[in-house]
Amino acid sequence: MSQESSNQIGQTSRRNIRHIVLFRFKAETSQSDREAFLEMLRALPSKISEIKSFEAGFDLVRAPRSFDLALMATYDDLAALDRYAKHEHHLPVIERSKEICEQIVAADYEF
Repeated sequence: MSQESSNQIGQTSRRNIRHIVLFRFKAETSQSDREAFLEMLRALPSKISEIKSFEAGFDLVRAPRSFDLALMATYDDLAALDRYAKHEHHLPVIERSKEICEQIVAADYEF
């Protein structure tokens, strides 16, 4: 699939990239550490211009299959996602997640 698609009047339009990450905290991670991590995530859009849209929050269902925290962000293209991934304000979030999470999964797709 290309990064551009034709619309009905023959013009091309760019496709965006959606980035979804799910976090499962270690059992010993305190509620205050969980909340502080969510605030770290929510601060990213004001620091990283590549983020077009951003949402993050705690899971409400708490089923055995559930992860504890999810984020969903949108980027203009894969290059913007790559710049975000390497950004100086994103790197501390990655490091913190490795300290307090037992599992992290992600998916990135074009829409």
